[in-house]
Amino acid sequence: MNSERITKRVLFTVSLFILIISTGILASLIKGAMPAFKEYGLNFIISPDWNPTEGRESYGALPFIFGTVVSSVLALILCIPLASSTSLFIAEYYKKTKVASILKTMVDLLAGVPSIVYGLWGFYVLRPVIVSLGLSDQGFGIFTSAIILAIMIIPYATSLSNEVIAMVPNELKEAAYSLGATRLEVIFRVIIPNAKSGIVASYILALGRALGETMAVTMLIGNANVIPKNIFSTGNTMASLIANQFGEAEGLKLSSLIAIALLLFAITAVVNASGKFIINKLS
Repeated sequence: MNSERITKRVLFTVSLFILIISTGILASLIKGAMPAFKEYGLNFIISPDWNPTEGRESYGALPFIFGTVVSSVLALILCIPLASSTSLFIAEYYKKTKVASILKTMVDLLAGVPSIVYGLWGFYVLRPVIVSLGLSDQGFGIFTSAIILAIMIIPYATSLSNEVIAMVPNELKEAAYSLGATRLEVIFRVIIPNAKSGIVASYILALGRALGETMAVTMLIGNANVIPKNIFSTGNTMASLIANQFGEAEGLKLSSLIAIALLLFAITAVVNASGKFIINKLS
């Protein structure tokens, strides 16, 4: 048996193993969520009630879906201009300089910082700032958690975008300069069009991380099991709810938490699939 055939079989086995793990996770989530869906049906998804009181139990996922999506989308909106500017600074304006090298190292370092560290920083530094600005009485809320999420995903999106921008062939840029194009024109007419699929992919991956973030959001969102009235109100996310209540849950409540995990799995899958569709359209 030659080495090429062995390599092919090893790669196939590893790929099959990953597929089996993914299928197993999905199957276990579906099995655990079935009691909740049997009890509430699809109303579980649109119900705003979350009442664990014995004898009056009522569970609905809408407040947590809302909190997850809104905080993540806000974080992405805050992330895009900052990550785009930083990646262009590193990969184009100051490429191969000491300043760019130092900044790139810092970005890569920040991308690997544990979320609990961001959460602590947000709790002791960002939250008092929010209070001092009069945006929230206690500094907790959707907006506060969105800011910390944005700070977390900016290095991640910047690092990926930077690599993609750096891969644009120099020949294309030099040809544009030779025709009299300015640097700004080269960026918007050469670099971004050629790197747009990779840049979009970086933001989709960043959004995926924001959707599933737990600890930092748990420390700052307020953990209120209601639909927030505005972005400065307290709320909760799907991941935070599971982290806070899974340890003491049993029966229907446990099944409801697993159902929320299944919905989070589905939302992430939809985001990734949509991102893939957009990337294919842009390519």
